[in-house]
Amino acid sequence: MRQNERSGLLFALAGFALLSCGDAVIKTMTGMWAPTAIATTRYVLGAVGLGALLAHRQGAAGFTMQMPWVQLARGAAVGMATVGFFSAVFVMPLSEATSITFTSPMITALLAALFLGEPARRETWIASFVAFAGVLIVLRPNFAELGWAALLPLMSAVGMSVLMICNRAAAGKATPLAMQFFVAAMASPLLIAASLIGHGSGIGRFALHWPHWSVVARCAVVACSASFAHWFIYMGTTRAGAASIAPMTYVQLIVALTLGWALFGDVPDAVSMLGAAVIVGAGLFLWWSGRTRQPG
Repeated sequence: MRQNERSGLLFALAGFALLSCGDAVIKTMTGMWAPTAIATTRYVLGAVGLGALLAHRQGAAGFTMQMPWVQLARGAAVGMATVGFFSAVFVMPLSEATSITFTSPMITALLAALFLGEPARRETWIASFVAFAGVLIVLRPNFAELGWAALLPLMSAVGMSVLMICNRAAAGKATPLAMQFFVAAMASPLLIAASLIGHGSGIGRFALHWPHWSVVARCAVVACSASFAHWFIYMGTTRAGAASIAPMTYVQLIVALTLGWALFGDVPDAVSMLGAAVIVGAGLFLWWSGRTRQPG
């Protein structure tokens, strides 16, 4: 049992790190296309690629969907999370947008206890609150300076929490590959609708136009990397539980700080590095507590 939990934490760690790499690619497209259109293209390409792979490996049987309403909820959740975060990285530094999404573990732990009946281990709560303290250090001095944009990554955090809960609820109902296809297939039409609504809103940043080929190419890169990342997170959720893997999301901040520094010149200062160290320490504590609970 503990071996499954440890491997689940590793899967989640890899998945969240890979997500930040894709986020950096998204930020390179700032101002080049509407964030809703980028999100839509990412998931449409992902659905096509995953569907072809699923057909090759499992045939028509692989497309049999159980718990369709849960699958729809997964698609809606990931669509909300994607639009929220893609919009956020266009208007704020990558590390700040990533940091605000770290309310997700607390939301996930609460939802897991309420809807899945998963016991929240003491170590999980300790790690979550310590890591959240690190997030507050990074976000100094306060949220007020970020204005309305602070709500965009918060929307992403809620979406990711709902996704993790739905992943747990749907565990074992299909192969991991089929689960990845279902979430992309369900998200795609919802994101198409969001893109059309955004275009019709008259808000300039959501206006649709024919993009440069490099934008589509970068969307394809993100589709591949994010599909692998969500598969890792899905495997982590099914092995360790939604509440247990939640603190692993904090690795995203470390990767975001590094890439923001290297690619966009967002140099973190000493206090930001302190906050990052607190977050890493919380993740290591969770890993250590899992090892000590494993029967010898």
